[in-house]
Amino acid sequence: MYKAKVNASYEFDVNKEAVDQLDAVETSTNKYHILQNNSSIKANIVSSNFNKKTYSVKVNNNTYDVVLNDALDLQIVALGFEIGASKKVNDIKAPMPGLILEINVKEAQEVKEDDPLLILEAMKMENVINSPRDGVIKSIKVSQGNTVEKNALLIEFE
Repeated sequence: MYKAKVNASYEFDVNKEAVDQLDAVETSTNKYHILQNNSSIKANIVSSNFNKKTYSVKVNNNTYDVVLNDALDLQIVALGFEIGASKKVNDIKAPMPGLILEINVKEAQEVKEDDPLLILEAMKMENVINSPRDGVIKSIKVSQGNTVEKNALLIEFE
């Protein structure tokens, strides 16, 4: 179960059954053709921030800002905890299995919050993994072209 918030105004519940019934075909990288109720819809993922779970999606020439929250995110909010603890992240791990397409940093390099660290291709989508905080790269545990499993260590901060 996911909760999608669109343009900070509209909220929708999305479950696995709804996703399974979606008639969508990826026509090129981050571009999709969707059929719904005999209507043709073109969608393009313009940008994404995997750490913040935010996406900018263009649908039939209208752009929407989407925030996706899973069950854990919803539970954290319900308990009153803030997600600010993520600023103390020292290890970047693979959020899902995939292929390392590009590495944008080097060891000992200083990075700022939201700087792109690497690109992970998973489920035919390129996911830019951004820095969760300001810091210095201690080590890079993967190389371009490596396949990684979920939770595999990718990058360590000092």
